[in-house]
Order: sequence, then structure tokens, then C-alpha cells
Amino acid sequence: MKVSLVSLAALLGVAAGFSAAPPNVVNTRSVATTGLTSVQLSSTQVDAAPFAKPPRVVREQLPTVYVYDHCPFCVRVRLAMGVKNVKHLIHFLANDDIASPTALVGKKIAPIFELPEDNFVMGESLDIIAKIDTDPRFGPTNQILPASGRKDIKAWQKSVQTLLRTLQRPRYVATGLLPEFQQIDGRHAFIKNHQLPPYEKPEWKGDGTQENPGMDMDVKLKLYAEAMAADPTPLVEDLNARLVELDDMLYSEHYCSEGGFSLDDVDLWARLRSITIVSGVQWPTKLRSYMDNLSALGDVPLYDEMAL
Repeated sequence: MKVSLVSLAALLGVAAGFSAAPPNVVNTRSVATTGLTSVQLSSTQVDAAPFAKPPRVVREQLPTVYVYDHCPFCVRVRLAMGVKNVKHLIHFLANDDIASPTALVGKKIAPIFELPEDNFVMGESLDIIAKIDTDPRFGPTNQILPASGRKDIKAWQKSVQTLLRTLQRPRYVATGLLPEFQQIDGRHAFIKNHQLPPYEKPEWKGDGTQENPGMDMDVKLKLYAEAMAADPTPLVEDLNARLVELDDMLYSEHYCSEGGFSLDDVDLWARLRSITIVSGVQWPTKLRSYMDNLSALGDVPLYDEMAL
């Protein structure tokens, strides 16, 4: 039996530590059937060969990546290591855990890459990827092509930033399933630090001064609850149309830019993955294949089964 988003938002609001107000919301089934079909959204396909995954690399001391599951910069590293077929440990940090990353690199950031055999630790996703793709201990080198510098995809990403923040951020914490949000302190830490549109970060967080202390936490919880409980249909329909635009920019179902798997894919796929947490999204055929292909190639699961 399908559960309406009204009751679902109320239940998940409790899990996230806020109380969701019950506005008029459509059922998830009606959302899913109002968009264009994947056949209608299909664009020109290019017959491109998939990335040839190298042999499995298993070091005696496995490298560890410290990540948040929802974080696209963390997903970049997980995808790259999966594509290169490097066995590694994944340490999911609680979102309110300041001590662990600070002990490793001096501040609260993610991702963090730890190589025990070298007593080596580093941050910054692209630096980590460069490290593993140029070190022969991790298989053939320079397998991931450089970024192409495409401006069309970057412009598309910027154009949907507000839309995606509105849809994704409340759902990250509302599921209660992501590892960094297993406890209420982690959920509240995220809500405290991540603004919802139309608010900007200085208005949301403040600057530590008495004149600008930031928004009260109760107000932030209320705004997250309202965003989660709101009818998502107009936003999802807008997103569906924007995905059609992106589908036309995609070179093939295996990589987004001509030439092969590149840092373009590492960045784009890591960002698109979070869209799968939104229920009712209609994926164009090629773009959906791209999401599934790279999920399997990189051994990084999508959120479809927990979409709200």
C-alpha cells in the first residue's frame, strides 16, 4: 500500500527531530505518473564502449576513506576507487563528529583518504583521486581522463542548484537511513549548517557576532519540516524538464563527454546521485542508463529504494 507524503512527512519529521506540518500533498503514485515517460524523453544514443575495469587491487593494508554518504565530494572518491577496482574500507562519519576528522587532518572535512602502509593521510577529493590514479600500487595509472572544461554541464549544474537544495536537503535527514544521520545530533548538525532556499548561508548560520547570530534552531527545524511536507509536484516537474536538457548534453550512457571516462563523470555522477533520493523523478532513458551503469561500475549504490 502506498503511503501519502503527508503521513510520511509526519513520520519522518519525528525521525529527523522536527515536527512536520500537514499541508495539501499528492500521493507518490500520482507524482510518478504525471511526468513524461522514459521513451518520450529518450535522446540520440551514441554507440560508445564502456570503461574497461582493471583487475582487482587488494593491498595487504587496505586504504580507508572517511566520508558522508550524501556528500558529492565524498562520492567522487568512492566512484573513482570503484572504477579503478581498488578494494578499500569506508568509514562513514557521523555528521556531528568533529573529533575524528580533526584528529586526522586538523579540521572537520570529508572526504579523507588514509593509506596505513605509508602512514599517510590527505583530504580534498580531486587530490585523492590524483593520488590513486598516478600510484601504480593501485593498478594501471592515468585511467581517469582529465576534466574537459565543458561549460554547458557546469552551467546546467549551477542552474539547478536552488531546485536541488530544496528537494534533497530535507530528504537527506528525513529518511533516517543515511549513516551520518543515524542519530538526532547528526541530523541537527546538518540542519544547523545547511540553509534551505531562499535563505543564504550568512543569514542561516550567522557570523558569530552578536549582531548576526544566525537563525534560531527551532526556526530551522520548522523550515525543514515545511519543506519536507510541501507538495513536491511543481519542483519535481521542473526537475524532470531540466533532466531532459542534461540528457541532450550527455555523450553516451557510459560517459558524459566524448573520449572516455573522465573527471567530468566523477563530478557529474556524484552530484546526480543525490537526485535519486527524490521520489517521482522521471529519468530520460540515456541519463538513467548512465546513472545505473556508473553505479555498477563504481560500486556506489543509488538511493532509489529509499526515495521520498
